[in-house]
Amino acid sequence: QVQLVESGGGLVQAGGSLKLSCAASGRTSSTYALGWFRQAPAKEREFVAVVSWSTGSTYYADSVKGRFTISRDNAKNTVYLQMNSLKPEDTAVYYCAASRTFAVYTNQFEYWGQGTQVTVSS
Repeated sequence: QVQLVESGGGLVQAGGSLKLSCAASGRTSSTYALGWFRQAPAKEREFVAVVSWSTGSTYYADSVKGRFTISRDNAKNTVYLQMNSLKPEDTAVYYCAASRTFAVYTNQFEYWGQGTQVTVSS
């Protein structure tokens, strides 16, 4: 089992920044990548970014490319999502998830955190 705990959400004005953290524990060696997803009210959960634990390779959704940066600290078993130039449409609950492969679809991720709310005011 892998446990994931997100933190760092909050309320920010448009144009501002937030940094989310996802601390992983348990059998993290069984996972290959950790991703961030988000879900706005009445919308489906969508992919945001993913990073490989071992290689550091990253991949982003077009909607956040150039504004968000995903990174990892293997020593701390923690993955971060630095979010800059935030827009009201970035408002959502943000989830981190762990996968055994370098993946982008929700059904490819086996373990999920509880989510952290990000609200961007206009």
